[in-house]
Amino acid sequence: MTPRLLKKLKEIVNRNFLQNKELEWAHVYHDSIRGKDWLERLPLNVGRWAGSYAFFYILNRILAEHRPNSILEMGLGESSKFVSKFLEHTLHDSKHVVIEQSTEWRDAFQERFQLSDRSKVTICELTQKEVKGHSSNCYAGIEAFADRKFDLYLIDGPFGSPRYSRYDMVRLAESFQSGDEFIMVVDDYQRPGEFESAQDLLAILEQKQIKTHQGIYEGNATVFVIATEKYKHATTF
Repeated sequence: MTPRLLKKLKEIVNRNFLQNKELEWAHVYHDSIRGKDWLERLPLNVGRWAGSYAFFYILNRILAEHRPNSILEMGLGESSKFVSKFLEHTLHDSKHVVIEQSTEWRDAFQERFQLSDRSKVTICELTQKEVKGHSSNCYAGIEAFADRKFDLYLIDGPFGSPRYSRYDMVRLAESFQSGDEFIMVVDDYQRPGEFESAQDLLAILEQKQIKTHQGIYEGNATVFVIATEKYKHATTF
């Protein structure tokens, strides 16, 4: 067997493995929402550009068990609908801020789905910033959120970059302080750009002496969860 053929075979085996993991997560997810009629009826598109079943399973467990009071989400989409439903039915005192890069997408989304009154969409246009000599897609004006503390950060935007993707997660962490408690969920962790940014994020948290726990959940996309001591069980779901 040639090296090229062996490499191809390994790629096929790995894809099949991850697809089987995704099917397993689908069953686990559906079991986790059993009895929540308002989630079972939610028209949710899973996969492809949206979050995977692993992502929505983890999000469901975090919202149900840790009940965050303040949520910052990067990227308007299916998970915004999911969080909004929790606000309507169980998280009656929580607030949800969504950062979105496209006014056109926001308007199209809101024509099809009405978010909770406590879900606020803020437009931050896409801009290019240099990170370690590489161009990275970032949100213009992300600094406005640096002084606000959130219990849950959902990192699924803006559009990914080949290197140091979604580096805004690192810029927000630069304002964190020792003693802050939070959960950060990073989608698409299997991609090199998101992986690089997440490693820089961990380095900053360590510098700030913020103790964290991590969890990795593999499927068609890999989800990386970072949680401080208060929320450490979010990495064991």
